[in-house]
Amino acid sequence: MPLNLLPLLPLRDIVVFPGMVVPLFVGREKSVAALEAAMAGEKDIFLLAQLDPSCDDPERDDLYDTGVIASVLQLLKLPDGTVRVLVEGQERARLTGLQAEQGAEGEMLVADVERIDADTVEGSESTEVAAMMRSVVEQFGEYAKLNKKLSQDAGEQLGDIEDAARLADTVAAQLSAKVADKQAVLSEPDPLKRLEMVYSFMEGELGVLQVERKIRGRVKRQMEKTQREYYLNEQLKAIQSELGGGDGEEANEIQELQDKIEKTRLTKEAREKATAELKKLKSMQPMSAEATVIRNYLDVLLGLPWGKKSKLKRDISEAQGVLDADHYALDKVKDRIVEYLAVQARTNKLKGPILCLVGPPGVGKTSLGKSIAKATGREFIRQSLGGVRDEAEIRGHRRTYIGSLPGKIVTNLRKAGKSNPLFLLDEIDKLGQDFRGDPASALLEVLDPEQNAKFQDHYLELDIDLSDVMFVCTANSLNLPQPLLDRMEIIRLEGYTEDEKVEIAERHLIRKQVEAHGLKKGEFTLTQDGLRDLIRYYTREAGVRTLEREIARLARKSLRQILEGKTKGVVITPENLAEFAGVRKFRHGVGEEEHQVGAVTGLAWTEVGGELLTIESVTVPGKGAIKATGKLGEVMNESIQTAFSFVRARSPAYGIKPSIFNKKDIHIHLPEGAVPKDGPSAGIGMVTSIVSTLSGVPVRKDIAMTGEVTLRGRVLPIGGLKEKLLAALRGGITTVLIPEENRKDLAEIPENVKQGLDIIPVSHVDEVLAKALVEPLTAIEWTEADELAAAPPQTPAPSATAH
Repeated sequence: MPLNLLPLLPLRDIVVFPGMVVPLFVGREKSVAALEAAMAGEKDIFLLAQLDPSCDDPERDDLYDTGVIASVLQLLKLPDGTVRVLVEGQERARLTGLQAEQGAEGEMLVADVERIDADTVEGSESTEVAAMMRSVVEQFGEYAKLNKKLSQDAGEQLGDIEDAARLADTVAAQLSAKVADKQAVLSEPDPLKRLEMVYSFMEGELGVLQVERKIRGRVKRQMEKTQREYYLNEQLKAIQSELGGGDGEEANEIQELQDKIEKTRLTKEAREKATAELKKLKSMQPMSAEATVIRNYLDVLLGLPWGKKSKLKRDISEAQGVLDADHYALDKVKDRIVEYLAVQARTNKLKGPILCLVGPPGVGKTSLGKSIAKATGREFIRQSLGGVRDEAEIRGHRRTYIGSLPGKIVTNLRKAGKSNPLFLLDEIDKLGQDFRGDPASALLEVLDPEQNAKFQDHYLELDIDLSDVMFVCTANSLNLPQPLLDRMEIIRLEGYTEDEKVEIAERHLIRKQVEAHGLKKGEFTLTQDGLRDLIRYYTREAGVRTLEREIARLARKSLRQILEGKTKGVVITPENLAEFAGVRKFRHGVGEEEHQVGAVTGLAWTEVGGELLTIESVTVPGKGAIKATGKLGEVMNESIQTAFSFVRARSPAYGIKPSIFNKKDIHIHLPEGAVPKDGPSAGIGMVTSIVSTLSGVPVRKDIAMTGEVTLRGRVLPIGGLKEKLLAALRGGITTVLIPEENRKDLAEIPENVKQGLDIIPVSHVDEVLAKALVEPLTAIEWTEADELAAAPPQTPAPSATAH
């Protein structure tokens, strides 16, 4: 091939300068053929840049005029068909012609070139060129510092170049300039002008690089801050995860709270408060103590059932059926509940009195609360107030305290999930009081229908509407502050009669214990007579708790016998009851076996129901004093004094010589000395006992009595009549004397009680003695002479002796 004809390798996006060693990747067939031809010859090839890099088959018009003759240093064919070639630029040349030829590897382009002689360049040694060279080297040093693509010592290497043309080419090759700009440098024959062009390009590039450096520095600082925060947050998440503190997704948590505030039907006041607290939370560090307090506050606030209500039942007959199915008897309280429902069904709103169920343990007060909730369709919440002494238990703690919590009212409302539940305040009479406040006084606001529409909890500091809540309280006694009693409607639940206990056991208790012990049908049977004996001889209570325990004992022993193979089924009758229940614990029937002098059966009321109270008296030698024992209270001691004074004043009318009071003392005792006893209702029993002792006439064994006595012998009314009559019926008494003024209370006494007892109202002690004593008393005449004759002889006083 002639010297002026060379294989042509068109270049995309690159300009090769003389002295440059450049790796190239060649993929076009013509280009690969040109390389093969060059390798077959003297390894020279003409490198020429394309005007349009996207052109795959360039013609003459698609190429620049000036290029570089280069030597192929290395050629490597890659597996994908492309060729990697390493070339070194030798000298400039100008394209004068272009033709296509057939080479060994296929068609290729051959260029007709005209070499540009370097010797034609003049003035390269002049002072101007030297100054320009120095400026270019210094400028390139600055450029190399800013351009990260160049090595740090690239500027120092240029200092060794003394030729202006070579310096210009070396600098131009390393500039990040456009292909057109680099081609302009390559096409310029004058080294001085080339240096000026390179210097100008570097000036423009330096300005851009400095701005880039500033931007990069700013971005780097921002990135470092972001990365630091991200890194610290990731560490925080990891620490929280290890400590079990959650995932730390603060943004998500705040968004969830925001969504809850928007969706919950809060009052205007509550919404403003929640929004303000959330705004404070956003500006706080997630792990700060105050942020935790606010989060807890918002959880409580948004957890309340704002606007959520249960659908209430309005069918009165259905409610009556539910109450009857769950509880036998208790007609009075059932009637009150059905009346409440009737008013609610008509008015759709009831701010009525608060119900308070008062009665002995075991009569079903708490379970009745559940039945009321079931009958009315309300959620049931029970809060035991026994032993509560802190006012904050009701109203909550203020948020200023560490670990503060809302009160039980708010906590249970949140647990119920509805704003109109039935709230059972159990054992309200067991509330305590100490230096931390009086919870009974805090309940005054809760249990007042006129005030509880704006109940304020110290923790929330918001008005909470409790007017839709139905409050039911339970108590064993009315030992409550008067203002609290005034806010409640008292419904008394007296003890059950024997027949009622039998019905309750047959309907509920036996079935419950059979299921609890896994007994099958036919394996355990308790006859009605056996059940009555169990009630009479093994229990003595107003409710049915002990009865249930006794039935459970029978079921356990029966199950053991069945599992041991002794029997396939147990039938408990009065005859074999003792084998399963053990020795009888109580006597049922007459309190005394025979008529006795001075022994009277009284009737007492206790918190657990009525009880039989035995009154005994004897005479001992003395001077007319009276002694009372049996752990008696002040009122009962005064009642004994009143009875004694009455008997002493009326003694002749009862056949008692007044002189006996000068010779005898009377000792009155009430057995079970460890049990405190108080109250005036044993007055007529005291009179009867004293008269019987002094007259020697026995008291009937089958009679019991209750009533307060006055100095004139009148019998005053007493309380707890139903409980006392139930106790008399349980004890086997046949006749009961009650005050005449209590006759009206007999209307509320169950029919079976009135049929089982001979109830006699009395208004004066004389009537009591006529009924209670075995024999009638005969009055005696007692004159003043008898009084003087019976008086003890006077002992003369010793005479004074002078000394």
